[in-house]
Amino acid sequence: MRSRAVPLAIVAFALVATLLWSVGDAWSSRTLPVAEPIVVTQAYLERADTLRRNEAPALLFARHNIRGPDLLALTNAAEGINWRRIQTGQVFQFRSALDETVPNRVTMRLGDERVLTLYRDSAFAWRGESEEILWSVEVRRLEGIIESSLYEALEEYLPDSILPPEQRPLLLWDLADGVFGWVVDFTRDNYPGDRFTVLYERLTSPLGDVRYGRVVAARVETRGEENRAYVLTDENGRNAYYDADGRSLKRAFKMYPVAFKYISSGFSRSRFHPILKTRRPHLGVDYAASRGTPVVATGDGFVTRADVWGGYGKVVVIRHPKDIETRYAHLDAFETGIRAGVRVVQGQRIGFAGMTGLASAPHVHYEFIKNGAHTDPRQAARFGQGEPVPDERRAEFEIARTYYDRLFDYRPGPPLAASSD
Repeated sequence: MRSRAVPLAIVAFALVATLLWSVGDAWSSRTLPVAEPIVVTQAYLERADTLRRNEAPALLFARHNIRGPDLLALTNAAEGINWRRIQTGQVFQFRSALDETVPNRVTMRLGDERVLTLYRDSAFAWRGESEEILWSVEVRRLEGIIESSLYEALEEYLPDSILPPEQRPLLLWDLADGVFGWVVDFTRDNYPGDRFTVLYERLTSPLGDVRYGRVVAARVETRGEENRAYVLTDENGRNAYYDADGRSLKRAFKMYPVAFKYISSGFSRSRFHPILKTRRPHLGVDYAASRGTPVVATGDGFVTRADVWGGYGKVVVIRHPKDIETRYAHLDAFETGIRAGVRVVQGQRIGFAGMTGLASAPHVHYEFIKNGAHTDPRQAARFGQGEPVPDERRAEFEIARTYYDRLFDYRPGPPLAASSD
């Protein structure tokens, strides 16, 4: 058998060699097809530039050789743009041909919803086109366990690939203030081991942007007790949240008057004052916030004073029903139109955080007074009962609740991770 295998291999090799020779000989007499050459008629250079602090837009455009009549034509083509109101940090994209010194296209974002593109033609005339940015919406689920605070838990379980770092505080504040801001104090109601599941909207754009949308449902434990929230859009297009029984989570007063970093001082009958260096009552809560952070009314009422008042510095005082008064002190400035006698509604901006009066750092000193007696604001706000879902929308609510409850328990992959619907 071994002696016959060698001749067969030689024969097979000879056949393959003959075939390859014949194919090569056949192609050698022919011309191979050649693709048409790709001709680059014009190459472009893309540059980005940012409006600097205290800089006029004309100076930015001048850096890109857009001046004089050319600049006037460009600004006229940008209909509806108030160039005096362009803010520091605005980014412009410039495109120019390699053989030209003046850009033939300028692009700028008009907020999150639109892009303005300005084109220059061969006659040096500019025209503008505004295009809407179409955002895609998807529901994402975030779940985890609170070890020290809800903020740290969100940081741990929400990766940058799902939601950018600058967007995470929006989710946190919406959850703490917009959803549970009347019934849960996340600064002291959470215990280690409390679990949370949040269903939220994640928005993406064709330009590669990612941003937070809104919370559509949430399940959060506080001291082992479960709190649930489900969204319904009200007649004005605003988000309204209801508990599992269909009662509104909204109450007469919100927990917090400002988007704060941390509580720098709590309610106390005897506290060492950092400036006066003596012990005295601290009849409110200090919410540390950056200077200029908006301050809102925690409930509906009438402004009784908006002026400078001793150690309070700039303060707004609001009178509410049922003999309740709230005070917002150490403000940097008042909101336009806020003065004594003006009616305000819950969530309305009344001023801006600062450090006027006896204050050592920017914050808002918030007081809650009922029947003439100071009360810890973080306890006093929790009273009353939310309104039920309107009868005509009860069926809609129950369908939404059933749907979101299924998403709460959906398990596409490893637990305790951000996952997609």
